[in-house]
Amino acid sequence: MNPILNEIGTVFIPVSSIQNARDWYCDILGLPADGEILFGHLYVLPMKGAGLVLDSKIYSENNKLNFPAFHFNTNHIQEAYQFMKSKNVELVTEIQHNQWFNFKDPDGNLLMVCKC
Repeated sequence: MNPILNEIGTVFIPVSSIQNARDWYCDILGLPADGEILFGHLYVLPMKGAGLVLDSKIYSENNKLNFPAFHFNTNHIQEAYQFMKSKNVELVTEIQHNQWFNFKDPDGNLLMVCKC
């Protein structure tokens, strides 16, 4: 039996300000921004499925995500796109193939929303 499970536990995102990142991610995900910041540099977003951890200790200009390492799911790609547009999120692409689009967080990390 293999001791390494075929599961993703957590994805880390490098952020420059843990408080600002917590507030921004909680806002776009519709989550309360009242969780505890751990050790002064970590915030664990309450996600379904794989975890998402914001980490200001690993942030540098060189450590930004220059490719989408994961995607956020949506059932309604058009609504998701318009929602992000209304939040003045930096949209990098239009909706592609009626399936996905890319955007950047305030630190310039490249992220994706994809229709499930």
